[in-house]
Amino acid sequence: MKLTADQLAQFTKDGFLILPGLFSPDEIDALRAPLSDLFTVGAPENFIEKDSGIVRTAMGLHLRDSTYAKVVRHPRLVEPARQITGANDLYVQQVKVNAKVAFDGEVWQWHYDFATHHAEDGVEAPLALNLHIFLDDVTEFNGPLWFLRGSHKDGPVGATLDTVTTSYPLWCVDKAAVTKLANAGGIASATGPAGTALIFGDALVHGSPPNLSPWDRHIFSLILNPVANAGTKQQRPDHQHHRDLTPVAALPDNCLLAA
Repeated sequence: MKLTADQLAQFTKDGFLILPGLFSPDEIDALRAPLSDLFTVGAPENFIEKDSGIVRTAMGLHLRDSTYAKVVRHPRLVEPARQITGANDLYVQQVKVNAKVAFDGEVWQWHYDFATHHAEDGVEAPLALNLHIFLDDVTEFNGPLWFLRGSHKDGPVGATLDTVTTSYPLWCVDKAAVTKLANAGGIASATGPAGTALIFGDALVHGSPPNLSPWDRHIFSLILNPVANAGTKQQRPDHQHHRDLTPVAALPDNCLLAA
């Protein structure tokens, strides 16, 4: 799969790209099937919500399940990532499903991923890409991602480590910077039916509100990073930034449904 010139231009302008219907209902069913086993409270790769004790994010999934080992090499994710980065050799930096369960899914503060990748993992440049697949319908009500449109254009802004607000330590952008960026480019909400894909860059400021609705929201996230830009620190455990720098090789397009 190749992105069009218009899609690439939109990504450059906004910092993100929404691709409706990129994955079929059968493919989404295949990705959803292992989640109950993978979302085990107490697994070292899983982070739980601060208040409810429900799993907030389950990491390292490609090392724990055969279906997720396939999707990290899916051509509908790998080929656009190669186009955008201009790098043929990309490694799997992080794999997870972020959950916002009905009524209890908590906030993700305003942040951009490169702040963590640089400070804690020793990644030199904001070249990594976050490639998402919606595993549930994502609406304005169940905690969609919010983007500060174009917030990547001038490079990374300042960020400070927040270890208090949620159970997941996060390098966050302060209110003054968020206000300035929001006034400049506006806020976009990434919504769409299950099967929608979402691509955004390492310096794009984003967050998501709590899920107060009665509908769950699960999103698969794959981060691919050029091997030449690999992290130089091993401060975090492997499931938060993988050490294997083997370039990812794309599988056939039907890999999620093939026996």
